[in-house]
Amino acid sequence: MPQPTAATGATSGAPRVTTRRGTELFMLVCSAVITTAALILVEISQEQTITRELFFYGLAFLALYGAAHFAVRRWAPYADPLILPLVALINGMGLVMLHRLDLAEVVGFPYTPKQIVFTTAGVVLFVLVLVFVKDHRTLAQYGYTCGFVGLALLALPGLLPSSISEANGAKLWINLGFVSIQPNEFAKILLLIFFASFLVSKRELFTTAGKRFLGVDWPRPRDLMPVIAAWLLSIGIVVLEKDLGTSLLFFGIVLVMIYIATERAVWVFLGLSMFALGCLVAFNLFDHVQDRVNSWLDPMVRVPDGARDPGYQLRTALFGMAHGGIDGTGLGAGMPQITPLSFSDFIIPSLAEELGLAGLMALLMVYLLLMMRGLRSALAVRDSFGKLFAGGLSFTIALQLFVVTGGVTGLIPMTGLTAPFLASGGSSMLANYMLIALLLRISDAARRPQTPPKPKPKQAPIAEAHTELVERPR
Repeated sequence: MPQPTAATGATSGAPRVTTRRGTELFMLVCSAVITTAALILVEISQEQTITRELFFYGLAFLALYGAAHFAVRRWAPYADPLILPLVALINGMGLVMLHRLDLAEVVGFPYTPKQIVFTTAGVVLFVLVLVFVKDHRTLAQYGYTCGFVGLALLALPGLLPSSISEANGAKLWINLGFVSIQPNEFAKILLLIFFASFLVSKRELFTTAGKRFLGVDWPRPRDLMPVIAAWLLSIGIVVLEKDLGTSLLFFGIVLVMIYIATERAVWVFLGLSMFALGCLVAFNLFDHVQDRVNSWLDPMVRVPDGARDPGYQLRTALFGMAHGGIDGTGLGAGMPQITPLSFSDFIIPSLAEELGLAGLMALLMVYLLLMMRGLRSALAVRDSFGKLFAGGLSFTIALQLFVVTGGVTGLIPMTGLTAPFLASGGSSMLANYMLIALLLRISDAARRPQTPPKPKPKQAPIAEAHTELVERPR
């Protein structure tokens, strides 16, 4: 903590702010260099040549994140200097793999230009959040409004005709013709604000009010009802829309936030028990859940000719990762285009094939550092709402990554989520940049030095005696 100066009593935090600026800018340059070098390797392997456009992409990448860097230093100068460079590196590797898949002509139209547009729009939205959200605590005042709007966004695709809302059997989209929007990506942030503000306002009631049963102090039903109702509605809506990945995400987020608010492991036990029961019910009610579980248990199962093969994606992804081995085939030298949806749901196996197990572990370590810095901000911030909100934001990234990586590697059944900042997707990119901007806002509040209160002027002994005589009761 910077010490106050003798002359003014203000904190001498300017040298540390300058150091943080230099560290962040240096790491952003490193991210741009790594991204450009990876693009060059892809071009050499696929086209046997190097074009000037690659260096233009590298400079544009650096300029884009340079603008984001100066926005952070302008409106959140004390924010963690590692968060933005880590996001830039992950996003850059996603652009590299999409460019590699475009060269292989996986689909009829290129995904890289679209992703660049989405990234630029995400950075613009990132800056706007920093500019207009000057204090994260003001969001707590709109908790119930955010919860209502979040539920409305979740329900909206289910209320629209299937022709403009359904894709691959799930009603997740709002297709406007020129652009498709996935509302649940934005709903998760709004519901995080609601759950955090509600748990802060009812924190004491969760631990003291109510009856004691089985050694646990249970909150009163009327205190618990709003969060349970919002939780069940959000999960029920996405289950009916066949979006089990988002329902699992909401379930995990609420469970972790309740645990952070109460610090009682019994809530984790109860939540996991409810999750196991919900999985059993979903397996017996929904055919698509049975298909995913069966393909997870045995992705090599043979199906009759002409029948749908639910295990084909996972099978080809596992073959691709086995082909890459420890050190990978090299960027541009693999065959990730064989796996369906290699540009979105299965982009992690595509990278694992060409970068190998070592490259995949390095990528996961970058994600792990991003989560750790977010959780560090949650621990350091001084207000309860900020702690819960930052913890929820960080855990959202962690749970998404676990669900995606576990699904494509056969650890858990596939659920349909995408890797944050890595996979192709406009709504996911915009929402995740909003998430990072809010996390940086909380980090800035947590790391900002506190100005010590001004000492009261000391009275002279005669003045003190006079005051005592005047104020002494007669």
